[in-house]
Amino acid sequence: MTKAIVVFSGGQDSTTCLFWAMKHYEEVEAITFYYQQRHDTEVEVAKQIANELDIKHTVIDVSVINDLTVNALTRNDMDIETDSETGLPNTFVPGRNILFLTLASIAGYQTKADAIVTGVCETDFSGYPDCRNEFVEQLDKAITLGLDKHIEIKTPLMWLDKSQTWALADRLGRLDYVRHNTITCYNGIKGNGCGECPACHLRNKGLNEYLQHKEAL
Repeated sequence: MTKAIVVFSGGQDSTTCLFWAMKHYEEVEAITFYYQQRHDTEVEVAKQIANELDIKHTVIDVSVINDLTVNALTRNDMDIETDSETGLPNTFVPGRNILFLTLASIAGYQTKADAIVTGVCETDFSGYPDCRNEFVEQLDKAITLGLDKHIEIKTPLMWLDKSQTWALADRLGRLDYVRHNTITCYNGIKGNGCGECPACHLRNKGLNEYLQHKEAL
């Protein structure tokens, strides 16, 4: 039996990845990480989606990462802007995906999973260095060496922009579900979100582009 563990936030990307994994693997589990994110409503949304889909779901508290880093994704008193020193959005949490994928791989080792599925993407990645394909490939190699077992890190969205990600959800027959039941908004509003934060702009722009393309066909 083939098995995958999905790194699952309850957002558009990870929920699309969850449906993708359900199509490609016989058994699927989901892991959600709580790290005092400003949009921590996503944890409850992830629980709800996993329950609705009858997916085994684990929430792991990794808020210790906030003892080591300061960023706008975990600090409500910080405005979301570009860091003048690094040129990255100040929502970047250094080491977040290193930590998430490593912990997911440990869980995968224990549960005999074949793959870890994550929604990282190099097309619409806001410049985050830990969303790049090169990073994923190198971490995959390091984890394989460390575990002496290959649990493949799968990235079905790596080369898709947001419009193409919506298209994938549609091909999976889950466009409306992803549209109305997921959360991407930094301000914690489900569905279309607040419409103002960078995450909402990216999500809604991609959706509008896809719907316009679909209507034109």
